[in-house]
Amino acid sequence: MQAHFIIELGNKAQVPIITFSAKSPSLTSLRSPYFFRIAANDSSQVEAIAAIVKAFGWRQVVPIYVDNEYGEGIIPYLTDALQNVDAQVPYRTVIPPTATDDHISGELYKLMTMQTRVFVLHMLPDLGHRIFAIAEKIGMMGNDYVWIVTDGIADFLGSANSTVLDSMQGVLGFKTHVPKSKELQNFTARWKPQFQRENPTIVNPPLVTFGLWAYDAVFGLAESVEEIGKASNFSFESVNSVNSSTDLGSFGVSRTGFNLSQALSKMRFKGLSGEFKLVNGQLQTSTFEIINVNGNGERKIGFWTVENGLERVLGFGDNKGKSKHSGLNTSLGPIIWPGDSTTAPKGWQIPVNGKKLRIGVPVKEGYKEFVNVSFPFSNDTVSGYSIDVFKAVLEAMPYSVSFEFIPFADAFGNAAGTYNDFVYQVFDGKMDAAVGDITIRANRSLYVDFTLPYTESGVYMIVPIKDDRSDNAWAFLKPLTWDLWVTSGCFFIFVGFVVWVLEHRINEDFRGPPYHQIGTSFWYSFSTMVFAHKEKVVSNLGRFVVIIWCFVVLILTQSYTASLTSLLTVQKLQPTINDVNQLLKNKEKVAFQKGSFIEGILKQMGFEDHQFMIYNTPEDLYQLFENGSKKNGIAAAFDETPYIKVFLAKYCSKFTMVEPTFKADGFAFAFPKGSPLVPDISRAILKVTEGKKMKDMEDVWFKKDTNCPDPNNMFSSNSLGLESFWGLFLIAGVASSLALVIYATMFIYEQRHLLMNSDIEPSIWRRLMAIFKTFDEKDLNSHTFKKNEAGERSVIDLSSPNTNCPPSPSGFSVHTDSSFVYGEQGVSSPNRNVTQPTDQETVVISAVELTCPNQDSRENLNS
Repeated sequence: MQAHFIIELGNKAQVPIITFSAKSPSLTSLRSPYFFRIAANDSSQVEAIAAIVKAFGWRQVVPIYVDNEYGEGIIPYLTDALQNVDAQVPYRTVIPPTATDDHISGELYKLMTMQTRVFVLHMLPDLGHRIFAIAEKIGMMGNDYVWIVTDGIADFLGSANSTVLDSMQGVLGFKTHVPKSKELQNFTARWKPQFQRENPTIVNPPLVTFGLWAYDAVFGLAESVEEIGKASNFSFESVNSVNSSTDLGSFGVSRTGFNLSQALSKMRFKGLSGEFKLVNGQLQTSTFEIINVNGNGERKIGFWTVENGLERVLGFGDNKGKSKHSGLNTSLGPIIWPGDSTTAPKGWQIPVNGKKLRIGVPVKEGYKEFVNVSFPFSNDTVSGYSIDVFKAVLEAMPYSVSFEFIPFADAFGNAAGTYNDFVYQVFDGKMDAAVGDITIRANRSLYVDFTLPYTESGVYMIVPIKDDRSDNAWAFLKPLTWDLWVTSGCFFIFVGFVVWVLEHRINEDFRGPPYHQIGTSFWYSFSTMVFAHKEKVVSNLGRFVVIIWCFVVLILTQSYTASLTSLLTVQKLQPTINDVNQLLKNKEKVAFQKGSFIEGILKQMGFEDHQFMIYNTPEDLYQLFENGSKKNGIAAAFDETPYIKVFLAKYCSKFTMVEPTFKADGFAFAFPKGSPLVPDISRAILKVTEGKKMKDMEDVWFKKDTNCPDPNNMFSSNSLGLESFWGLFLIAGVASSLALVIYATMFIYEQRHLLMNSDIEPSIWRRLMAIFKTFDEKDLNSHTFKKNEAGERSVIDLSSPNTNCPPSPSGFSVHTDSSFVYGEQGVSSPNRNVTQPTDQETVVISAVELTCPNQDSRENLNS
């Protein structure tokens, strides 16, 4: 108040007003060109305080300041600086300058009942010393407490007596840094003896920063006066005729005040307190010492500068460009905290002698497996999975937390609002935390801080399931897809054709009339499916093809048998709906839980209000499914993963959970913004969820129905597709085609004279027909026919050893081919009684006597 008055007076008289003690930032707002502050602005140290708060991770800070211009001026700047480092100011304590010890004790007792244990004290030494004495007396200078003092107290610690220092053990303070210089050393050597002579009772007097600022202020003023003195007239010009020594209006205007102000603003020199430089009338200060009260005095533990932030040794490292709040507590020397502790306090504590934490719990109709509140209400009448998790988390914390549950209910025991309203109670201060099945949502995070989630995340769709076992007359076709059926049939025909081509000229089983050959080929190919083929394959290429094809058929038939068995005997469960678009297209009705945020998600997807149904309990949802869409029921429901697990634990034999999945961050606990409990609770949640205890709690609250189907049988494919066998078909196709190409090449090579000899058949077409005709004939050079021919000759050519004629028994038989005897050779004997045989029958030749009159007759007979 004095400074404001004097500054206004200086403005009126146009006389420079100089101070070395009025440090309140509020004076800067006067913006007087005649006001000069040769002292550090109090706002310059708030950045240093914020750096310390951030370095130790404190989330809340309580300012304690004197109730006057000096105390109030720094608070807005301190609050902004703390917010910049994510620290909050939950409340403030204001102490009047004339406060009694009882008043101070009452204010400190209030602080003891609150959680925050970090205090910033901003006041002058006399009042500050009284506060520390009372704080020590009531137990606020022990472990877990943090006390930080501004330069208003720290600059005068050198003159404090031992009693004051004893009550301030462990306090951190900020002092304006005064660099060592030769000028300061010489001044101290001159000043101390003189002060000792004038004050013999004071031993080893300290030289405080305010004294150095005062000396520099007078020195700068003297230099400025000398600079303008020769050409200046130090007088006042009267502005009115009133002549009264007590009338402020009679003050004149200084003729040299403006010039003196200009000279003082431009003054530069190296003073006792450091570089003397005024910017807009303010001495520039950029460095603070950080001290720790310990023992009989103070101990320097580091520095803070605008350029480098926290550092242990001034100018030790070049950290320019780094954020001034980016320092760590390792940048400082060792600190002895209140209570002689060397461990940094966490900055908050659950007050032992204060009230318990008020933990809100929701009251709901359904899904009481998570939270179940019974009345008359007490802590013991609250149960559920979420409550058990919360209690387990508190047990896992490194310290105890006392609490009491508060139901979010009206006078009748019903829910007092939605979950958004419930969470807002924490923001409104009516609850210290909210516990239950609370989903982390973006809109809720604007008002509270959530812990890490303790459940799975995501929103899924619940739909009925159906047994997809086939019980119709055509079920035998379902094991294979249509493309696999078609491919298999084509390969049966192809392999039969290949075997016929390879065996036709050398194997009697594959000869005969055309219809007989076609039937034999098809029969042979398809009989391999049950390995019932009786026809012999005599060629090596044919055997190679059959071996490969039998392997393919073996795999195919075994797979078909297994799939058909599974299809007809094993339960196949399929969801009735697989896609949300199917619901939208058919305008099906869907359901969600009452008060759930899922309604907004469904509207964004395109669902309309008339499609919505609401349920409260799992039983309600089951009934909606039983009714169906046509009977005021639903086709599907949407809910969060934890709720779905509860529903499926009861009805898993009839319903299942399918995609799509919508993002949701799971259930968590809500605390006020900036609550120091959130990090510790989150770490404890990780300990609980990673252990066996979480699984035990889930087994207790989410008991699964014993009739639940095997999940391995759900959603399995009904039919085997071509994609599972294309490799086998590729092998069979390549092997068959390769054998066919090899055979065709060899046959054409053997019959090349028919293609190249134009004398026999001039037409290309006739030559090709000759090739095909030759292919249709027997290959008499084949080992299969040579063996039969050799057997025939061995019987017909039998003769006496002494004659060239054949023997003359009454009859003999020859095993031959009918076509050969009567068709192909064109030979018949009118003198012999011969009956026409069929294939593979015995030709009986009866004769009384056979003669062989000449060689030609024998040759004809042999023919």
